Amino acid sequence: MNSLAIASPVGDLVLEEEGSAIVAIRWDTTHGGNGSPLLVEAARQLDAYFAGKLTDFDLPLRPAGSRFELAVWDRMQQIPYGATQTYGDLAAALGSAPRAVGGACGRNPIPIVIPCHRVLSKAGPGGYSGSGGLATKQTLLALEGALSREPVLV
Repeated sequence: MNSLAIASPVGDLVLEEEGSAIVAIRWDTTHGGNGSPLLVEAARQLDAYFAGKLTDFDLPLRPAGSRFELAVWDRMQQIPYGATQTYGDLAAALGSAPRAVGGACGRNPIPIVIPCHRVLSKAGPGGYSGSGGLATKQTLLALEGALSREPVLV
C-alpha cells in the first residue's frame, strides 16, 4: 500500500492508496511515505480545498465497508460543498435510522473527501470521529461557509 503524509489546517494526515484508488485518509503524525502520482494529486486537491479553491474532489475512491456503509458514503458525496444534511434526512433517503447513519459516518475511512462533516444532527452539529472531534468538523464547515446555513435535503 502506498501512503503519503501531509500537513493540513485540521492536523497531519496520511493518505493511503491501494489498487490505484484512495482507500483511507487518517489523522496521523507519521511523516513521509512512498507517495504515488495519485497520492500527490490527492494532496494537491486537498491543499486546494483547504485554500478555498476546490469544491469538488476528482479522485478514484475505494472505501471498504458494508453495503449499508457504502450507500451512506455514496449519499454523503452527493451533498454539495457548503451544504449540509441531517442524519435523519440521510436515514429517510436510505430507509434506515439516524443512529445507523451516524455509525456509518463515524466509520468513514476517507473523511474530508467523503464529506461526513456535512452531516449534522437535528439539534446541531452532532459529533465527528476525526482528530479534534467537533472542533475539526466546525473548521471544515466554516471553511465551506456552511455553519450559518440550515440543512438542505439533496
